[in-house]
Amino acid sequence: MPDAARTYDLVVYGATGFVGRLLAAYLAGAAPAGLRIALAGRSRSRLEQVRAELPAAARDWPLVEADSTDAASLAALAASTRVLATTVGPYVRHGLPVVEACARAGTHYADLTGEVLFVRRAIDSTDAVARDTGARIVHACGYDSIPSDLSALLLAERARADGAGGLRDVQLVATARGGFSGGTVDSVRAQVEEMRRDPTARRLAGDPFALSPDRGAEPDTRQPRDAAPPSRTPDGRWTATFLMAPFNTRVVRRSNALQDWAYGRGLRYGEVLGCGRGVPGAATATAVTAGLVGVAAAMSLPPTRALLDRVLPEPGTGPGEQTRARGWFRMEVDATTGSGRRYRATAAGKGDPGYAATAVMLGETALGLTLDGDRLPGRAGSLTPATALGSVLVERVRAAGHTYEVRET
Repeated sequence: MPDAARTYDLVVYGATGFVGRLLAAYLAGAAPAGLRIALAGRSRSRLEQVRAELPAAARDWPLVEADSTDAASLAALAASTRVLATTVGPYVRHGLPVVEACARAGTHYADLTGEVLFVRRAIDSTDAVARDTGARIVHACGYDSIPSDLSALLLAERARADGAGGLRDVQLVATARGGFSGGTVDSVRAQVEEMRRDPTARRLAGDPFALSPDRGAEPDTRQPRDAAPPSRTPDGRWTATFLMAPFNTRVVRRSNALQDWAYGRGLRYGEVLGCGRGVPGAATATAVTAGLVGVAAAMSLPPTRALLDRVLPEPGTGPGEQTRARGWFRMEVDATTGSGRRYRATAAGKGDPGYAATAVMLGETALGLTLDGDRLPGRAGSLTPATALGSVLVERVRAAGHTYEVRET
């Protein structure tokens, strides 16, 4: 559908949710004047309430009622806009009809999913359709997985420019301060429940190349474990399992494959959580590992899951304004190339990584899809942040205050 036939340039779907409100507030300050933005969700009265609390620039934004269980309303929503950014999760429960509607309508799409099972289903269902219609379907546009994805892209580009060969061993060490929302907890719970019920889903989630565009063509390169015991990096930092490694690593490997393995066919990519140095670092790494094992076990058993539900945040709730403001994230990504040269990428930003910083990342992704079409890589279909927007997104998040840099070590 030609852009002239679209009513809106950008729609925020799920604007009444916790992250949806943060995204809308960010766009109210970051979007250029004249951009046609609308807010969408199931309840018009709740949308009116959200709009009334936004900065003055958003007070005239139109409101659109749409429900993920109503195919006709989703089709109309997708056809009305050039770009749709959705925060409606858990995506494995509510996301597929939204992606399919956008793919059919030729509407560019961005989400915040961290769910391997959902992304795999969305790829299988919509990639071919989106390539035919020209839609860019971009998953994982927040803290999961933009810092990981863009860091790997920048490392590969720098190594290639230096004639250093492809990437071989790459490890991301994540450190951050932030909180959890009920929506994040609900997404984790939904995927755990499905893996518990379905052995096929459990095997898929455990496949390091679960999101590959061509699983049979992937090189037989052994990948780092997603869940590893506490260990130390060569420079003495203690590390533990990083909760989002099982998702981020698969996004990075998909980016590599979508670019004909331009990062290197021998790429070994892993992620861990940085826990500090010395005895305190070792204690933290041990506690984090034990905590993750305990929570995973509790979520997989109905009696203990019911107890967890009483204390974990409910959907629609999240960390307060002070917590979001005090938060930050920093990722240091060490890479060795085929020629033996070493590089380090740093991705960092202020604000709670899953909420304040994520609103920036998803907001800039949506604005890039809306405003920078002639500068984006010439791809359509089911993509990743690195393959859909590449250096354009790097420029945008840098301009928004985040750090992305690479140096040779």
